[in-house]
Amino acid sequence: MTDAPLPPHLPDLLVKEPVRLALLEDLGRAGDVTTQATISRDRVATARLNAREDGVLAGLAFARAAFRLIDPAIRFEAKLEDGARLTPGTDIAVISGPAQGLLSAERVALNFLMHLSGVASYTARFAEEIAHTHARITCTRKTLPGLRAAEKYAVRLGGGSSHRYGLDDAILIKDNHVAVAGGVGAAIRSARAYAGHLVKIEVEVDSLVQFREALAAGPDVILLDNMGPELLGMAVEQNRVHSGLSGDAYVQDRRRIQLEASGNVSLATVRAIAETGVDYISTSKITMAAPTLDLGLDVVVD
Repeated sequence: MTDAPLPPHLPDLLVKEPVRLALLEDLGRAGDVTTQATISRDRVATARLNAREDGVLAGLAFARAAFRLIDPAIRFEAKLEDGARLTPGTDIAVISGPAQGLLSAERVALNFLMHLSGVASYTARFAEEIAHTHARITCTRKTLPGLRAAEKYAVRLGGGSSHRYGLDDAILIKDNHVAVAGGVGAAIRSARAYAGHLVKIEVEVDSLVQFREALAAGPDVILLDNMGPELLGMAVEQNRVHSGLSGDAYVQDRRRIQLEASGNVSLATVRAIAETGVDYISTSKITMAAPTLDLGLDVVVD
């Protein structure tokens, strides 16, 4: 029996820095004047953080950092871990300590927690739609500025995976690169001559003619952009023939050219896309269009 894999983890710096900037933005030039005007500095309080709808929890470290950066005396007692499934009424954490700090950090803590839990929850819905296939849902570089690491972390908690983190960790040849480079094959050959042996090369194509040109040039991944299920299925079959593999051998061989579908991906279309046999489905919706998850923080009044 093996231990379950640990949930993904973000270094403290990637958590505290965006939280610090968010607190500075919210506190402005004079701090929380409402709390200062109504709550004395010696008051203490306890609040419960809970879920108000179904979803996947993500962002506890960001919420904890918001309270602790405002006042280190605040205690944040998590009842769950990131990745936990939530139902309405589920207790997430108990926060206690100086009331001024608790109230001043509340909005920033909830903003991070509701947004990241929303990303994880929306990703989970996509992942569940394609769970019967071998395809994986992936996010892209379309993230909110300053929150890329956090959103990609939330995607992983929801059962998705990450595409590139930035411009520097993989080569993705898009349509404009192809146009300037002089064609799909020429762009792939130039990239292969430039790239180190650890750098993956992906090329975007939008027709089967371009797809066949890409197959001949041999990138690591081909991105099939805005193709419907029929064209995607044809591309998958041509890739099978090109690889010389079939059945489970084709699915499991990660040395062959991988196929990624992108464009017009939604909860209504993702199942049909996955059933064509593509390996990955990338969408910006899980980061850019995920609805926030409804969470609440209420002070316990004796």
